[in-house]
Amino acid sequence: MTPQDASKETEALCRRAPVVPVLVVEDVAHARPLAEALVAGGLPALEVTLRTPAALDVIREMAKVEGGIVGAGTLLTPADVQAAKAAGARFGVTPGCTDRLLDAVEAADLPTLPGAATTTEALRLLERGYTVQKFFPAEANGGAKALGSIGAPLPQIKFCPTGGVSLKNAPDYLSLSNVLCCGGSWVAPKNLVQAGDWKAIEELAREAAALARG
Repeated sequence: MTPQDASKETEALCRRAPVVPVLVVEDVAHARPLAEALVAGGLPALEVTLRTPAALDVIREMAKVEGGIVGAGTLLTPADVQAAKAAGARFGVTPGCTDRLLDAVEAADLPTLPGAATTTEALRLLERGYTVQKFFPAEANGGAKALGSIGAPLPQIKFCPTGGVSLKNAPDYLSLSNVLCCGGSWVAPKNLVQAGDWKAIEELAREAAALARG
């Protein structure tokens, strides 16, 4: 998969809803009902971070949910890419990028949102052909104001900001012309997941899905 083709697929994915849930799931038993609640609330694209021992099994379970598009976040190595693809991930997300990691996602035909934190990193990814990128960590890097400034000289790049994004500040990002969607964990808080309160999570998803984009 070329970077150009990957960017077309990730752009289509990002346009499906204003928020992509960023999920850290520790118990595989929570996977299916969590995915069903988020999809029912209007958030079909789900990023499962590879930060727990259960993550790959969680991806396998979530991949069975009708209407969901499950991806793997925190891809750090080529081995992560292969494992995520084998588990059923349909897209990938990286916190940052190396040539080795980009080679791996392209070889695996896994459309990926590559992470950039600076204008130089964004420009390097653009030179490789990635016009859709992840801005991470968004709030720590200056938030919506910084991302808007990056967009001035690089209007051809569209972003999914992640890291510190919340219901309160998401509208600031979504109002930017260079933002397609936001990634956020607030739609699946740990306490509600552990309590199995899927109805409350569905309502949080519905609230996020109703956010307006600029």
